[in-house]
Amino acid sequence: MPSPIHKNLAMGPWFSLALMEQLGNIGSEVERALRAHEQGNQERFEKAFDRALELMDLTISDPRWRTRLKELLRTREVFCDYFFGHNSYAVTSAQLRKDFLYYGIAARSGK
Repeated sequence: MPSPIHKNLAMGPWFSLALMEQLGNIGSEVERALRAHEQGNQERFEKAFDRALELMDLTISDPRWRTRLKELLRTREVFCDYFFGHNSYAVTSAQLRKDFLYYGIAARSGK
């Protein structure tokens, strides 16, 4: 198993964040991955993609969100499918950006 990218977060602080804060942070990495992919910067893309997946996995493992597990797993699936699958969900980069943007806005507004 590879070592965690977000070592400090994985040791506890991530689990003190509200769901919207977690998703907002994931959204930042999703945005970085999308931007790097669009610019053809494979190295930056891979790093941002890996960071986004790790944060998603931390959120998925957070016991507070057990009742949201299906949604969280689907979000991860759609994100991976967009880049490495057949884009079975027919999402666009604009849709991914929009979805995660709202999480960031909600986190900043304290909701």
